[in-house]
Amino acid sequence: LFQEVFPMQNNTSNSHLRVRALCEGAIMLALAIVMNMLSKTLFANMVNGGSVTLAMFPILFYAHRWGLARGLLIGFAYGLLDMLTDGGYAWGWQSILLDYLAAYTALGLGGLFRGKAWGIFPGIVTGCLGRFLVHYISGITIYKILVPTEVEGFGVFANPHVYSLVYNGVYMVPNTFIALAIGAVLYVPLKKFFAGSDLRK
Repeated sequence: LFQEVFPMQNNTSNSHLRVRALCEGAIMLALAIVMNMLSKTLFANMVNGGSVTLAMFPILFYAHRWGLARGLLIGFAYGLLDMLTDGGYAWGWQSILLDYLAAYTALGLGGLFRGKAWGIFPGIVTGCLGRFLVHYISGITIYKILVPTEVEGFGVFANPHVYSLVYNGVYMVPNTFIALAIGAVLYVPLKKFFAGSDLRK
């Protein structure tokens, strides 16, 4: 994985791409943090963590441009930064590992569709589904201590599997559609960047 993210070739072209990948990664991370802060003024946080946010698109976009390995890495970095800058709601270290580090790393799965026509869209769905599944596992293994409990607008749930499905779906379904909508708006004017044609030698 390390060699794929940071290959050891010495030629100028590969060095240029490595530097560009790092710079774009830093820009996308900063953009995601800013978009997450903006989202706090637009959407309310869920009671037990999780929120509707604009921040996932820059991570998914980067993963689509640079591929799976770099996508997983930037997802991990964002999860770590989000935990440190956003106050990190968690129930113990297991929750930190799942709900921040593993869940956001899973967004990098969007990189599986790198180079495919219109691949950003299945990439968004795959990355978001990966994040949802990690939160779902966290819900049925860690947050099951909270059931029975109420999910506002959906009623009271005593089954941790149903509770986790509904609770995490409440914010992850909108997040997926928001990322898809941003991708749809930007796809035509930024098509060469989605396709990664500017990165080819």
